[in-house]
Parts: sequence; C-alpha cells; structure tokens
Amino acid sequence: MKKFLIHTMGCKSNQFESSIIKENLEKNGFTAVNRIEDADFYILNSCTVTHKSDNEALYLLRNAKHKNPDIVTVLTGCFAQIEKEKLLANDFIDYVIGNDEKLDLYKYLSSGQNCFVADIMQLDEFHKVHLCDTTKTRASLKIQDGCDNRCSYCIIPFARGKSRSADKDFIISQIKDFEKNGFKEIVFTGIHIGLWGKERNNTLLDLLKTVDEETNIPRYRLGSLYPNEIDDEMLEFLAKSEKFCPHFHLSLQSACNKTLKSMNRHYTVEEYLALIDKINEKFHLPFIGSDVIAGFAGETKDDFETTIANLKKSGLSQIHTFPYSKRAGTVGAKAENQVEEAEKIRRADLIKEISKEKYLSFVMRNIGQVHEVLIEKHPDKKTGRLKGVTRNYLTVILNSDDLSLTNTLQKVKLKEYSDDKIYGELHDY
Repeated sequence: MKKFLIHTMGCKSNQFESSIIKENLEKNGFTAVNRIEDADFYILNSCTVTHKSDNEALYLLRNAKHKNPDIVTVLTGCFAQIEKEKLLANDFIDYVIGNDEKLDLYKYLSSGQNCFVADIMQLDEFHKVHLCDTTKTRASLKIQDGCDNRCSYCIIPFARGKSRSADKDFIISQIKDFEKNGFKEIVFTGIHIGLWGKERNNTLLDLLKTVDEETNIPRYRLGSLYPNEIDDEMLEFLAKSEKFCPHFHLSLQSACNKTLKSMNRHYTVEEYLALIDKINEKFHLPFIGSDVIAGFAGETKDDFETTIANLKKSGLSQIHTFPYSKRAGTVGAKAENQVEEAEKIRRADLIKEISKEKYLSFVMRNIGQVHEVLIEKHPDKKTGRLKGVTRNYLTVILNSDDLSLTNTLQKVKLKEYSDDKIYGELHDY
C-alpha cells in the first residue's frame, strides 16, 4: 500500500483541487498519512503569486527529502506550470506535474516514470468531488478556472490559462451532493469567479439566482471579485437573498488611479470607494476585505500617500497586503522604475497597520450583536470550547463544549474581544 502526504499552498482553488487529488489517490489504492517520515510520496500543490511562495515551495520539497531520503517528491500547481523542465534540475524534486494534469496525479505515480509538465491544455472539464471531506464544516466548490485579464503584475494567467467556467447544471448538482452530505455552507472559488459564464453569455448573477431558486443550501459566500464586477443589480439581489453571506472580498490592488492604470486595472479609486459605501449601506455589518500590492513598479512616494489616504477613508473591514514581487514574463517586471525592496516592505507594513485599525473597528461594531453562527466540527484548541463562523466572516468562540451542536446554525451574541479572539454565548442561554 503506497502512502502519501499532500501539502497545499495558496488559494482556495488549490485547496479544492487538493481534495480531488487526495480522493483520486485513495480510490486507486493510496493511503493518506500525516507525517513525512511515514510517506512514500510527498505532494506539494504550489502557488507562484510571489517569489516568496516559490522559495517556500523549494524549501518544503528539500525539507521532505531531508526528513525522508527515500520519499518521492511531487511538485504540482502553478509554480510547476510556470517553471516546467527547469525544476527537474533540482535533485530533491522527482515529479513536476502541471495544473491540468494534477487531478489525475495517481496515473503518473502508478506508472513509476518521472515526468514533467505539459503545456496547458485549456480543458473545459471540472472534476466532481464524490467524497465530501467530513472533517470540514464548509465546502469549497470550484466554479471557474483561468483568467483573461493581463494585469501587469500577475503571472497567474500564464499558469492557469484562459478563463473557463463550470457548467451551471454541474454546479447545482454538486451543491445538492454537498447538501446530502450535511454541509450548511458553500464557498464558491475560482481564479477569477467574476468571469463565470462569460464564454456562454451568462453572468455570475445568473448562476447565483439559480442557486437561490434550485438549492436548499442555507449559506453561500463568494471568492474574490473585481470592483467593476459588482453592479447595482447584483447588490440588490444579494441584499434580498437569504442564502448569501454578507462577506465581500474586493481585489483592489491599489488606491491610486495612476498606479491602477499602470497595473492595467479597469476601474478607478472613486468607483470602488463608492461601491464600498453602497455595500455598507445595503447590508448589516458586511465584512469587506481587499487585496493591495505595496510598491508596484513606478509607485512614487506621492502615489503611495494617495493610496494611504484613500484606504484610511474607505469603509473596508480588512486589507490583505504584500510587497510587490516581480514575476518574469510580466509587464511590471520589465519596468525600469522599480521600488527598492526595503521601501516596499515599509509601505506594506504601513498598510498592515491601517488594516489592524479597520479590523478592530469592525469587530467592535459587532460586539453586542446577535449573529447566526455555523458551528465548526473542531473546537478551539486552546479553550476546548466550540467555535464557529458568522455570516459576515467572524470566527467566534462560544460558551459551550457541547459537541452535539457541531455543524448546526445557532444564534450567538458576541460578547467580548480579547487577545485577538471574539467570544460569544449561545443566544438561548
């Protein structure tokens, strides 16, 4: 019996795909283990958004060989897709398998032949998860892959190919399977889910309307969207939906129009600040997260000060930021006016401080409120109490250790925020 350990980096699409890899391996005679020392295969489903993630992937593979010299290391995911044959020059990597091949990983491991990635095949196939992961409370469902945009900082379109959408009937049937397996919440994932249905003259809103009408799943939430993909019609629909969780993640990348233009982003700061205000008006305490890149090529000190001023006055709940990382093959990497590394880190640190302030303000507005909480299957490790997630994406530790409540929806009053944790009590208490 061959044993494997799979490690997942990066986005929710990778997490979803890792669940398929795991399922297919187990169906074909492989057994999952939890320690490198016990495994015959170490599978790394990689990310390549930044140089840091590339270096982390190489470290993890090298470390696996160090801990278990006999282990067979398998690199797949976006890093594998971009670097291709170059990665096989490393003596600590045995297999390099691309994004479209990775879902059938078991075939390559069963063959016993070292292999490398093929070019992206632009498949329209979306794999169904037949066995739901019963250790999790919320299920991820990949509805889209690839990206048609060419943002000047981003390598992902080269790693994932053109945008393609899962069929609507496939998505609905998958949701119904998750319902049968007891899941109460679905997270729609993809590389650019706002493009769902584009090739069939459908829209994401069309899909969400069908989900509302034809499924009984109590809750769903959306992955990251571009600001110009959320119009008034979508907001009106989502505000009336009983299933939608008021949790938005906006892929902003900058709060300066000059920088947005150089990034090849097709919206303005004024447009997305107005959108954030609309969201806050239409929903009760919505969580609005964002991505912002610090120190993109050509971002002057004045440009950055503009970003800082606009982020401070925005109605965001949290800001995920990281220093700009040059990716070979992109327009941004070729620019001559690069920002010094130390300055990029300094700018990212300033944005992180703004994010901390905004998140604290958001949490405190929720204290004293009663929320619907989906109780997770694993209690808080430190306290042993139940924990769960509100519709607006806050994790709450409850005043109960009654495991019979796991995977149920409960009314919870948020009572206190202490040591970076939110504490609440079941509302019936």
